[in-house]
Order: sequence, then structure tokens, then C-alpha cells
Amino acid sequence: MSSPDSRPRVVVEVRVRQGLARVRAAWFPILQASIAAAIAFAIARYAFGHPYPFFAPVSAWVALGFTTDRSVRRVAELAVGVAIGVALGDLLVHLIGNGAWQVAVVLFLAAIIARFIDRGQMLTTQAGVQALVIVGLPAISATGGPVGRWIDAAVGGAVALAVALLTPRDPRRHTRMLAQAAVEDLAGVLRILARGLRTGSTADVEDALVRGRASQPALDEWSETATSAGELARVSPTIRKHREELARHAATAVLVDRAMRNARVLARRCLAAVEAQTHDMTTVAEQVEATARAVDELAAALGAGRDPERARTLLLAVSGALDPFRLAARDWQVQSLVLLQRSLVVDLLEAAGVDPQDARESLPEI
Repeated sequence: MSSPDSRPRVVVEVRVRQGLARVRAAWFPILQASIAAAIAFAIARYAFGHPYPFFAPVSAWVALGFTTDRSVRRVAELAVGVAIGVALGDLLVHLIGNGAWQVAVVLFLAAIIARFIDRGQMLTTQAGVQALVIVGLPAISATGGPVGRWIDAAVGGAVALAVALLTPRDPRRHTRMLAQAAVEDLAGVLRILARGLRTGSTADVEDALVRGRASQPALDEWSETATSAGELARVSPTIRKHREELARHAATAVLVDRAMRNARVLARRCLAAVEAQTHDMTTVAEQVEATARAVDELAAALGAGRDPERARTLLLAVSGALDPFRLAARDWQVQSLVLLQRSLVVDLLEAAGVDPQDARESLPEI
């Protein structure tokens, strides 16, 4: 059995790997947003003479964010929302002061005006938040006259919009990166599981199960990002040409998530078989290892944006060998593990582009 500390260690390792993947995907957008905030601050201070241009960097940072999802519409929504909130907050604080009931009035009016201007939820949210900030800040923080804070917000929004226009990004890049990381997690789970089956190590099988559970956030992020990018591609003329690939990513993420769940079920059943130490797990280990190699190929293809032909070939070979009566003629428990792997491989075949009917027909009849 594994030590009591093994599960936290495995979870930490997975979280660190996922965190590093997120940092690799986000460091450049964060750098861009940080520089844009500094530029907005400098413009508001030195070009407009505002000694404390708080809302210039705030507007730039909020509008750009720290992800690669920087469509012009999204950035414009956030920038306009900040500007509306700051302007309305300044105006109403000047007219009615600040206090509890003023907070309700400012928030209500900011949201109503934002909804009238545009349907975007982010615009409305930012308009309300920035109006509340204005109400909450003391009047002494205002610089540059009665519209100084609005000018600062407008400067920050303009800088953010310029960055979005001058640095267009292909939404497929981030989606591909997340896809590769998530599918590599599945391959890692299968490799550790195969090792545990081959060596009879319950610790390895338990590690595979824990890693499978800890990998769920990576799958969720891939699915959410692909879905969001696909929705954007339907309305954005600049990335509409990528709509089909992004739609495939959203569908593939669902199938890989299903495969990961099947892998966790397989690992749980394997744990009991390995603990019994009465079964020959060699053939199951070989098939799980072969599946892991195919999943590695699928991860590489998704990350590169190419057809996973090699992954399909390997998976079809595994699928054709998953005959429970041939692999374990006299051991019904091992046969049950082969049956579980059949479901896993069918999901992976569909993720690799095989028609669902063809994927099922590739399995030996039983």
C-alpha cells in the first residue's frame, strides 16, 4: 500500500504542473497588460498633468485582463464600462454626495445606462463596479478637475484598445496548448496505471487514480476555453475562419473528459485486482501502455493543430486486440477490466476523429 503522504504529494505535483502550464500560457498577456497600465499611467500623469491617475492603469488592466481572450469587442466593452462607471459616479457624487442610499442610486443608474448602451454583461458589471469605487473613494483623491477621473479611465481604455488592435491573437493557440496539457495528463495517468499493473504495485495504481482526479481542472479549463472561443468565432469576422477547429476542440474536450472518467473507473477496479495478487495483469498492462502511447500521439496532434492520424492508427490497433475472452480466457475479473478499457478506447477513438459507429465496430465482437 502507498504511504499516507502519497496522495497529497501526487495532488501537489499535478497542481504544480497545471500551474506552470497556466503561467506559460498567461505570462505574455500579463506582461502586455502590465506595460499597458504603466503607459496609461504615464500618459495621464505627464500629458494631462494628473498627479494621481489611479483609474488610468485600472482601466487598462481591467480591459486587457491576463488571458489571451482579447477580442476587440470584449476589450471595448470593459473599457467603456469602466469609463461609464467613473463618469456617472463622479457626476452623482458631485450632485448628491456619498452614503448608503447614494450607493444604491449610483449602482442602479450605472447598470441601467450600460444595459441601454450595449447587451454585453461585462460592460454592465464594470460600469457598476467602477461607479461604486468612485462613491467609495474620498473626493480628495480626484485630480484634474471634475472630469479628471473620467479622463484617466478613458486614457486607460484607449491604451487597452490600442493594444488589442495592434496585437491580434489566434484563439487556437491557447486552446491547443490547453488541449495538449489536458490530454498529456490522461496519458500520464494511463502510463502510471500500466506500470502498477505490470509490477503489482498498489501505490502506482493509487497514484494513477489520484492523478486522474487532480487532472479534472485542466480538462474543465480546456472545455470552457474552447467553448468560449467557439462562441466568439461565430460573431467575430477576424476569427470566423477558425470556427470549425474551435468547435472540434469543444467536442473533443467532452470526449476526453469522458475518457478520463473511464480511466478513473478502470483504475479503481484495477486497484482491487492488484491488491488481491491472484491475477495475471500482464496483458491488461500491455494494452493500457499501448493506449497511453496513442494518447501521447493525440496530445501532440491537438497541440500542433494537425490531424491525429497516427493516434487513430494506434488506437484502432488497441481496439482490435481488446477481446476479453482471448486476453483472459479463464479470469472473469481480468475480463471485466478489458471491458472497461473498451469503453475508454471508444471515447478516445471518437476524440481522434473516428465516427462513433466505426469506433464501436472496431472492437472484437463478444
